[in-house]
Amino acid sequence: MDGEKSKFSFGPPINPSCSSLLLLFIFLAILTFQIATRTPFPTIWLPSDFQQPTCSAFFRRDAAADTAAVVMSITDFGGVGDGKTSNTEAFRKAIEYMRRFGEKGGSKLTVPKGSWVTGSFNLTSNFTLFLQRGALILASQDPEEWPIIEPLPSYGRGRERLGGRHISLIHGNALSNVVITGENGTIDGQGKMWWELWWNRTLNHTRGHLVELIDSHNILISNLTLKNSPFWTIHPVYCSNVVIKDMTILAPLNAPNTDGIDPDSSINVCIEDCYIESGDDLVAVKSGWDQYGMNLARPSSNIIIRRVSGTTPTCSGVGIGSEMSGGISNITIEDLNIWDSAAGIRIKSDQGRGGYIANVSITNFVMNRVKMAIRFSKGSNDHPDEQWDPKAVPKVKGIFITNLISLNSTKAPVLDGIKGTSYDGVCMKNVTILGLAPSAKWHCAFISGFSTSVFPMPCLQLQNTTFSSLCS
Repeated sequence: MDGEKSKFSFGPPINPSCSSLLLLFIFLAILTFQIATRTPFPTIWLPSDFQQPTCSAFFRRDAAADTAAVVMSITDFGGVGDGKTSNTEAFRKAIEYMRRFGEKGGSKLTVPKGSWVTGSFNLTSNFTLFLQRGALILASQDPEEWPIIEPLPSYGRGRERLGGRHISLIHGNALSNVVITGENGTIDGQGKMWWELWWNRTLNHTRGHLVELIDSHNILISNLTLKNSPFWTIHPVYCSNVVIKDMTILAPLNAPNTDGIDPDSSINVCIEDCYIESGDDLVAVKSGWDQYGMNLARPSSNIIIRRVSGTTPTCSGVGIGSEMSGGISNITIEDLNIWDSAAGIRIKSDQGRGGYIANVSITNFVMNRVKMAIRFSKGSNDHPDEQWDPKAVPKVKGIFITNLISLNSTKAPVLDGIKGTSYDGVCMKNVTILGLAPSAKWHCAFISGFSTSVFPMPCLQLQNTTFSSLCS
C-alpha cells in the first residue's frame, strides 16, 4: 500500500483512503432510495470504463498451474455423485495421486455436476480444485470422517474445547500455489449436526472449519458458494499472499460462530467482492489467543477487505479480534455495505490479550438498520487456561474512520478501551449516524483521538486537538 509514512510505529506504512466521486453517488442514492425501503443495494450509474481497485495481485497467477500438466475428474478415482455414496476415499486417493505432479507442472482435479458426499481431505501444492457448474460437495455427517488434529500453537488448545480439534473439511498444511475455484459450484458443510452439539453442550472437540489452510503461500479461493459451515467458514492461518474473491458465503443467521472469512496470523490477504450471510462476523481479523498468540508472535498485517456486503443479526460486518495477541496492523477496509446487523465495525480485545492493533483504515462504509455502527469493546472475557496474564493489555494506535454513513441505527457508538492502556489516535471524519433518539449519546472510555464532520456530536475523548494534525 503506497502513501506517506504511517503516523504510528507498528509495521509498514499505511494511510486512510481519500473520499471519491463514487462515494458521492452512493450517498445520494442511499439517501434518496433507501431510507424508506428495505432494498440493500440501490442502482448506481458508473462509467462504462470504470475500473474498480483490486488487490488480487497478492495472488501470483504465474505461479499457479493455469494449464496443469495433469487434469483429472473425481470420477477417475471412483467418485459417485449421487448424494448418498461416500467419496472420502476417492478424494483422498485423487489428491495422493496428484501430489506426485507438484514439481512436474502441477495438477487439477475437477468435480463435475452432481452431489458428492465426502469427509475431510487434504490438498497438495501446485494444485487446483475446480467445481464445475452444478457441482455440490456435501460434507459427511459422520464425525469420524472429521479426524482430530493438534490445536494451533497460537491458541494452545481448541478454540471451543480443551485439547485437539476437528480438522476442516478441505484442509491444507505447508502448501504453495493452491487454487480452489469453479463455475459457482457449492461446498455445503451440512453444519446443523455440529450446531446442535454446540447448542446441547455435548460437543467434545472444537468444530472443524469448512476450509482451512495453514502455513501456506499463494492461495486463491474464488467463484464458489460455501454454505452451512460447522464453524468458521474460511480460515487462512499463518499464510501469506491469499486472495479470496467473488465468493458467496451463507449460513443460517442463528448458526453459532459461523464466521465468513477469518484471516489469522496471516500477511498479504485480499478479500474482495464477497457476499456473506452469517451467524457471526462476516469478516474477522485475528492473530492468536492470549499467551499463546503473544509467544508465537505471528501478526496479521497488510490485509485488504473491499466491497464486502451482507448481514449478521448478532455480530459485526468486520471484527478485529478478539483473538489478536500476535498483533494486527495495516488493515484497509473500504466500500462495504452492511444491513440488518448488530454492528458495522467492531474492535474487540481484553485483559490478557497483549499484542497490538495499529493503522486500521476504514472508509466508504454504508450501513442500514445496523444497531450500532461503531463499537470498541472487550471480548467475552474468555481465556485458553489459567496461565493468562491479566497485566497483558493491548496497545491500540491509529484507527482511521472516514466517510461512514449509517441509516436507521438504534444505538449510539460505544468506544470502550481497557483500563491500564489507551486507545490512541482514533480519528473520525465525515461520519453520519441517523435514526438515533435525541437522548442517545456516544459512550467512550480509555480512548483518545480527534473528529471532524461527525454527527451526532461524538464524545469529548474524540475532541482532543493533540491528534488533529495526525488525523488530517
